[in-house]
Order: sequence, then C-alpha cells, then structure tokens
Amino acid sequence: MIITRLIGGLGNQMFQYAAGRALALANSCQLKLDISTFDYYALRRYELNLLNINAEIANPEDIALLAGSQFRLARVVRRKLKWRKKTHFVERKDFSFDPVFLSLTQPAYLDGYWQSYKYHECYAVQIRDELTFNTPLSGKNLKVAEQIVRTNSVSVHIRRGDYVSNPGTARIHGSVGVNYYDDAIRRICHEVTAPVFFVFSDDLTWAQNNLRLRNNATFVSHNCGKSSFEDMRLMSLCKHNIIANSSFSWWGAWLNRNPEKMVIAPKRWLNIESLSTTDLIPNTWTRC
Repeated sequence: MIITRLIGGLGNQMFQYAAGRALALANSCQLKLDISTFDYYALRRYELNLLNINAEIANPEDIALLAGSQFRLARVVRRKLKWRKKTHFVERKDFSFDPVFLSLTQPAYLDGYWQSYKYHECYAVQIRDELTFNTPLSGKNLKVAEQIVRTNSVSVHIRRGDYVSNPGTARIHGSVGVNYYDDAIRRICHEVTAPVFFVFSDDLTWAQNNLRLRNNATFVSHNCGKSSFEDMRLMSLCKHNIIANSSFSWWGAWLNRNPEKMVIAPKRWLNIESLSTTDLIPNTWTRC
C-alpha cells in the first residue's frame, strides 16, 4: 500500500497523485489518498474526485500505521507486521527531485509536493489517461473547446490573485510580469502560423490591460469557483501553451496531447533561491 498526503489546490493534488500512483504501479500495489488535511485547511478542498483517478481514500488507521503515530495500537500492529523499515517518506526541504523516491518499496506514506515530472514520467501514458476529467464538456466551455480545436490555439495563463495580494505568498511565489508574456507571445508568433490566443486568469482586467495581443484573442471569464477546473481542461485542449509559475497551468500544458506542442514556462518559478525547480520543467519545454 502507498499513501500520499494531499495538500493545496488542484494542481498540487495532481502532482501528489501522480507521484503516488507511479510508485504504486512500480510496486504493483494500491494507492490511497490522505485527505485529512482538508478537514482544517479552509482555503482549499479535495478536488481529485473531478478526475478518473485510480485510488481510494485512506482511513485514519491506515494513515497512523504508515505515517507514524504515538498511539499504542499503531506501534503494536507495526511490530506484529515486523515493519522495521521507515515508512514515512518526506520530500527534500529544497523541493529538488530525489532519485531515492524511485527505489521506494511498499508500504510507504508520501509527504510532500513532488513537483517534478521525473517522479511519474515512467508511467506518463497511464497517468495522463487517469488525470482526465470525468464530466463532459457543456455550455460555454463546449463552444470554447470547439474554437480551440479548429484553430492554432495557444493558452495563456496568468496567475495573480494571492501571488500579488498576500504578502507571504508573494514572497515565495510572486507573479511573473508582463515582460515574460511579451517575450513568450513573440516566440509563439515566430514559430506558430496564425496563432489564436485563449487567455485564462484570476485577474482578467490586468490581462486585458497589459497583454499586447492583436484581435486574435479570447479572454475566458466564465469559469470560477467550483468550475475553475474547466480552465485547466480548456488549456489542455490548446495546441500550444504559455504557462504561469503555477502548478495549475503546468498541468494544463502537461495534459496537452499535441505531439508538436510548444510550451513556454517562466525561468523564475519561485522567489526563494534555496528552493529548487530545476527538475520541474520538462526538457522539451522552453523557459524564458
């Protein structure tokens, strides 16, 4: 059994699922999800139920057994099962890819964000199939999807929100500026014939006022709240992607099945130099 602890929004949960699922596949065992964090983490909610995942929800006993517990019962059970090896595996403090992860055996409890494609690339085809949304497109999203499919579509994602308004979040992440988007759009226009841009943002007013786009741009504004995941799905249908320093648009680009896709990502992903994102962006993507 592999248990992965979930924390954060949909993009973070997808990284945690992908790493756990890859390890479960490598060990030919079951994956379970620890969603107990959402009992007290009011800012986010469990969202993997939107996807065709292959995992169960871990119960408290499973979590206590693998994550370590002060409860006497958990200690007794571990002794009876002769589990002397470490089962609680915590991500490196600098977030860099840890190759030791790939050699872990069950049982294991995974505690981290696991934001690197290297944790799941061996099972990319299967995980990409599982990380598909389990409801059909409808209404405005279906109409936008039809426009995306019939054009040389390019998604542009701009993450501002708490990256700008929350001092703590801004210190760690920070929103990439307009110069990045200007450069990325120029590169796309140089490489892609007749690109049509589809802009997704939590601050569309800023996007409309600052992006130097011609008339070939659609600003997608109707997905919010519990339907925000639809923006990721629409991004994944685009032929090319310009992403923000955001796990949300990272997954929109990674789920894009176009074999000739051009994905542009910011060089600066985090503001804190001690945190590593060296292994976050696939080699086939362009950083600028």
